[in-house]
Amino acid sequence: MNDVATHLVDNVVPPVGTRQWVLSLPYSLRYRLAYDRKLLSVVLDAFIKSVFASHRRRAKEHYAVKTRPQPGGVTFVQRFGGSINLNVHFHTLVLDGVYAVDAGAGNIEFLPLPAPSSDEVLTVLMDTAGRIARRLERRGLGNDAAPEESDRLARDNPLLAQLYGASVQGRVPNGPRAGQRTTRFGRAPEAQMRTLPAPSSSRSAVAAGMSLHAGVFVPGSDRKRLERICRYTARPAIATERLKQLGDGRLAYRLRTPWRDGTTHIVFEPRELMARLAALVPPPRAHQVRYHGILAPAANWRDKIIPKVDDTEQMATSPVPAKCRTRWAQLLQKTFAVDALACPRCDGRMRPIAIITRASEIETLLERFDWAQQRPP
Repeated sequence: MNDVATHLVDNVVPPVGTRQWVLSLPYSLRYRLAYDRKLLSVVLDAFIKSVFASHRRRAKEHYAVKTRPQPGGVTFVQRFGGSINLNVHFHTLVLDGVYAVDAGAGNIEFLPLPAPSSDEVLTVLMDTAGRIARRLERRGLGNDAAPEESDRLARDNPLLAQLYGASVQGRVPNGPRAGQRTTRFGRAPEAQMRTLPAPSSSRSAVAAGMSLHAGVFVPGSDRKRLERICRYTARPAIATERLKQLGDGRLAYRLRTPWRDGTTHIVFEPRELMARLAALVPPPRAHQVRYHGILAPAANWRDKIIPKVDDTEQMATSPVPAKCRTRWAQLLQKTFAVDALACPRCDGRMRPIAIITRASEIETLLERFDWAQQRPP
């Protein structure tokens, strides 16, 4: 996740304001999108078209743009929820404005937009719901579709369909507790309710079984915060520091934020956790990071607006080919604040001279420099 975040901040997202749009989908659609990568692309395209249509409309209202303005964004397709459940949804970082050609000078300029109102967010959500419904109908997946025809996963791979369905609903897929809710525990609901803040409704909307939030904005100058958001959206499904084994062998997973009913932990039998994890594996050739608009790889104006990075120094201090996205020393420094190329004796710069992978050679070096007793645990 750190590699992806560093790449986006350094090489993709220009230094302009960025807003996060988060779209949650109905349960039935989450199940289908979990295995149908083509349908996932169709649904995501409907959402992006609605957000970009809002940007273009507001740009014409505020700036009277004559040419077609160009929005841009990056989507992280997340397959998981906070309880390691199957929950396909979209985190999209959208440039909070549009690019257009300056009529006078002929240059490309960025036109920032005011923050969308809650009504505007609702308009985007309703437009998204309409586009998705029409596309599902055209593919024979509407409300009137026969279940045996629309659910090809249950027909072709019933075991995987069972895992997906149980994970979406938060239930145990098989074994002695099949069909039951996953075990959970926490504080008393009435005590927990007093400690939780009321949910924010600013720049958010709920309709047609979906929800849309657009309340997180990052100024163009705050690249560190943008990188933190990219790391958060690209994070793995499990935070291992919140997973522990109980005395009876079961596994307890602490929720990042307590639920409103007081739940703080989800408890799994080892086999139940493995079933949850199996459901979170994306299908083959299903990209989890997508680029849109002016940030898409083939966009005409992309080379004119993406950040320019001087990689000369990095190339001189690393044996990794230039095509590598983020060099290992740079990634270590950004992730752990450790400068791996700083000499501990003279504070000079070190340079890698070899990469050793054979166990026998590693053992020889450890013994020669008396590092054998200093191995990490």
